[in-house]
Amino acid sequence: MSIEIANESGVTVEESTIVAVARFALDRMGVSPLAELSVLLVELDVMADLHERWMDLPGPTDVMSFPMDELDSARRPDAAGVGPALLGDIVLCPAFAKDQARKAGHSLLDELHLLTVHGVLHLLGYDHAEPAEEREMFTLQNRILTDYRAARDDAGRAAVQRSLDDRVLGAVGLSEEEPKAAPEQPSE
Repeated sequence: MSIEIANESGVTVEESTIVAVARFALDRMGVSPLAELSVLLVELDVMADLHERWMDLPGPTDVMSFPMDELDSARRPDAAGVGPALLGDIVLCPAFAKDQARKAGHSLLDELHLLTVHGVLHLLGYDHAEPAEEREMFTLQNRILTDYRAARDDAGRAAVQRSLDDRVLGAVGLSEEEPKAAPEQPSE
């Protein structure tokens, strides 16, 4: 799966984790590993321009998704048997998301992960205009994020355990090379 990311926002973020959560969401949704996705992080003024131009709404927003026109809109990209596809672009605005993160009581990175999954689901044809659609999309979004965090935490714990094991094994190796005890004194 090809996921390109470009940070033009002026905000330093862990781009690798945004790619990781996008890849996790796409994998979880059964999207072809040959699919391509672009993620762009932009400044407030750029997002405001995109929001007005494409949604006819004033001011910036947190995330926008731009599906590729070549996708068959009658068939979602997560449907079985779909081959390679250019999914489209997700545009994130970290400066806008920062206030949302603060209000939600979590980190900016957690907010960007949520917005990335939200954007992926929009690219796959999910929407939240109607109450039933909103329930479906947000339930799926929350499940993907919960599973991603659990997988990330499990990987972190495994890495810590490997490090501890390596230290113990290193200590065992050292103990085998310790100087030998002094020869026994002759007994009387």
